Amino acid sequence: MLKRLSPEPAIDWIARAREVVPLIAGAADRIERDRELPEEVVSALHDRGLFRLLLPRTCGGAEVQPAVYLQVIEEIAKADASTAWCLGQGCGGTIAAAYLKKEVAHDIFGPRHAVVASGPNFGKALAVEGGYRVHGAWPFASGSKHATWLAAHCLVHAADGTPRVDADGNPVERTFLFPKGNATFTDVWQVIGLKGTGSDQYAVNDLLVPADYSYTRELAAERRETGPLYRFSNYHMFGVGFAGVALGIGRATLDAFIALARDKTPRNAPQILRENASIQLLTGLAETRLRSARTFLLQTLRDLWDTAATGESIPVDQRASLRMAITNASHQGREVVDAVYHAAGATAIFERHPFERRFRDMHTVSQQVQAHASNFELIGQHLLGLQPKSKYL
Repeated sequence: MLKRLSPEPAIDWIARAREVVPLIAGAADRIERDRELPEEVVSALHDRGLFRLLLPRTCGGAEVQPAVYLQVIEEIAKADASTAWCLGQGCGGTIAAAYLKKEVAHDIFGPRHAVVASGPNFGKALAVEGGYRVHGAWPFASGSKHATWLAAHCLVHAADGTPRVDADGNPVERTFLFPKGNATFTDVWQVIGLKGTGSDQYAVNDLLVPADYSYTRELAAERRETGPLYRFSNYHMFGVGFAGVALGIGRATLDAFIALARDKTPRNAPQILRENASIQLLTGLAETRLRSARTFLLQTLRDLWDTAATGESIPVDQRASLRMAITNASHQGREVVDAVYHAAGATAIFERHPFERRFRDMHTVSQQVQAHASNFELIGQHLLGLQPKSKYL
């Protein structure tokens, strides 16, 4: 008689993230100084499968729910924002596997240390026999120092240089994947925050990429995987990662301020910070901002998951809610960091205290296009009965 096998226990991914927090926190100064993640941090993330959270199960990935993914990024960001940003970028890159042929996806993502890095903007791809000749430069690629492959977004042209358009007259876009060694890098990452992401510029010139190593983002006809996760847009999943970094920075900064306020007596003040009514008000408002933004985003992600799990496409109303929640998380995180940074006084300007770097990192996170205030215009257009045309909605 065959013995019934017990199902494998569910993995607690948030607990796995917390396991590496002490290591990451201990390496934070070095990450900032060297402008890259040290090998032991990258290995620890790989050992726990954290770069595979959004990778399809058919490729050995976890294919987790977005709400879980958000909380993992948030936990890592509490320790170091650059590490969390790199993890989010690496996880976002694995969504390509949902569109590629299975053997191609395994070639790229099969090795345990596989990471795909990518940058914004578009290059040019000429369609030729068997593939495309890719040319261009992409301004930055977070995590490129530990990446194994790169992704390059391009506008497609015919061999004679004529731009290709789809049935609606829009330019045809494709994303091309190739080993990192095929690109030339330029050190451009002298920045105010997220220094440890090492987001350098990369370029290729007339690189032949086989057709099977390319795909078009969000094109349902090319999507091989049918699970709920891959009904979320690529842009939204990157945005969830960015929001997780913002919430993690906000949480860590507020917690550090609360600890400071219990002990610090400002110069020329008759009481410690926590006994000051203005500080009490600020702390209560900051906690409310952070919790409400986090709860809004988590609940929105769970609602969209329920829709996607039915096999249905996610409707525009829910997509607008997610865009609202993603953008709001970055804005509220920044508001909290700014408030407590100023309330901490001169203490906040010293590198030895946990405010100065988080202030810089938070303001770098909020400069990203998915945190831009113009996203609220898209939401307003939708609510007012217009039809906004944006990949971010």
